[in-house]
Amino acid sequence: MQHNLYGMKKLALLFYLFPLLIIGQSSCAQPLNKKQIFTQQDTLRGSITKERAWWNVLHYAINVTPDFATKSIKGSNIINFYDSGGYTMQIDLQPPMEIDSIIFEKKAVSYKRNGAAFFVFIRDSTKKYKIKPGPNDLNIYYHGTPKVAINPPWDGGWIWKKDAKGRPWMSVACQGLGASVWFPCKDHQSDEPDNGATMTINVPDTLVAVANGRLLGTKETGELTSYTWEVKSPINNYNLVPYIGKYVNFSETYPGEKGPLSCNYWVLDYNIEKAKEQFKQVPLMLKAFEYWFGPYPFYEDGYKLVEAPHLGMEHQSGVAYGNRFANGYLGRDLSGTGLGLKWDYIIVHESGHEWFANNITTKDIADMWVHEGFTDYSETLFEEYYYGKEAANEYLQGLRKNISNDKPIIGPYGVNTEGSSDMYYKGANLLHTIRQIINNDEKFRQILRGLNKTFYHQTVTSKQVEAYIIKESGKNLQGIFDQYLRTTNIPLLEYKTQKNGIQFRWTNTEARFCMPVKVDVGKEIWIQPKVDKWTTLNLGDWYDGTQFTANKNWYIFTKKVN
Repeated sequence: MQHNLYGMKKLALLFYLFPLLIIGQSSCAQPLNKKQIFTQQDTLRGSITKERAWWNVLHYAINVTPDFATKSIKGSNIINFYDSGGYTMQIDLQPPMEIDSIIFEKKAVSYKRNGAAFFVFIRDSTKKYKIKPGPNDLNIYYHGTPKVAINPPWDGGWIWKKDAKGRPWMSVACQGLGASVWFPCKDHQSDEPDNGATMTINVPDTLVAVANGRLLGTKETGELTSYTWEVKSPINNYNLVPYIGKYVNFSETYPGEKGPLSCNYWVLDYNIEKAKEQFKQVPLMLKAFEYWFGPYPFYEDGYKLVEAPHLGMEHQSGVAYGNRFANGYLGRDLSGTGLGLKWDYIIVHESGHEWFANNITTKDIADMWVHEGFTDYSETLFEEYYYGKEAANEYLQGLRKNISNDKPIIGPYGVNTEGSSDMYYKGANLLHTIRQIINNDEKFRQILRGLNKTFYHQTVTSKQVEAYIIKESGKNLQGIFDQYLRTTNIPLLEYKTQKNGIQFRWTNTEARFCMPVKVDVGKEIWIQPKVDKWTTLNLGDWYDGTQFTANKNWYIFTKKVN
């Protein structure tokens, strides 16, 4: 099957969604009921097979040499792993890439290919071995012409472009598609290298190579210069990327919650003055997000923003930036309110992923709303921090026109498939709705900070995140999570008005859905509608039977019933 969300990342897809949903509509979207067909390759890519289960990645040491003329690469990856004594390993490398040889314990070992999966026979399964569990190395040599990204980052692969002066400019964007599009690895989000990674990039001495983390050093060999970068923290495979071009660097130190944070900026040489002005927003972003989410999660690796030959991606400690040094999203405001033109969308959104996607990473991409919903909501929180709550509410409500309700936000598990693109804006609106129910902004902020502390540098499931929010809020939220994440139906609040009172109920909901809502009936009150059952509330002689408006911070529909 074709992974139809390989090209989802990043956000421009949402320009094409129809403005279907706003509060007050009475029509409700229904599932499209299109059956998805999955193959063995989907299962091999998206599940923990028995050939993956017995070993854990500890470290990657990637060495890569790109050839711009032939659009090919060659390289190696030393996979340091915790060896519990298994016999066959699944290593992932997508066609048309090829493995040349695999060395284990100083000997070449055999392997068999099945599409993008290589089954590596590191031990003879007919023999018994006395193995003391512990670290071990698998050294893989490979080469090939990796899939080319035609429209990155919305379709994944290696990027071969030229800058405005005609010089080579290269990088990779591979979320969803997977890092195995260009280097051999255990390509499953649940297993990050516990001890980080190094990446050595060998490029012509006229160019500069940048990657995640900190620069360990350079080495010149003939006409090539090798740049070695190191990440000390666990890191998602799809976040490990090279940037190659005519880069120059400037830096600053941010006084953060955990002390001095080094911030480095790498841009093409002719853009340095624009970058120095536009990137003044980075400290503003860090201040707001450390307030809402807690300390930046990767002080040991630093914060880095790198000009990229595509719009942007959340590459950990090496965030890709391609927003043309302008505010908004390529000069536009996705909310339609004008508020998003006050700040640089890519700096804010992609950096927000350092907390949600990079610090907290989902085990299965079916739960990607944890990455995108929280990060999309980070824009609203940034807006609130600097421009106030009223502006933030307006911005968040403006995003609703981008919701399609085409299919559930959570996708099928075990087959490397995301759910609906509604994980962005509907996910953000779910969180904003839950914030209203909690009705305590400081408690809500502490929940966001607590998530980043409790799941620091971990991979998680949506259920874990939901359970944490439920426990810390003390609210009955499970039916609400299920409604917004696992169905396409938006709760419909039906109501009747009459002299002295109102009637109301929830429809278009799951049976265990339970959500209070604030309404204006001349004064603001809380009501607790029941599912498919009318509740009558007597208001007294002061109520004339005309006014009933649901608070717009809840993402619901309303309908007056005669």
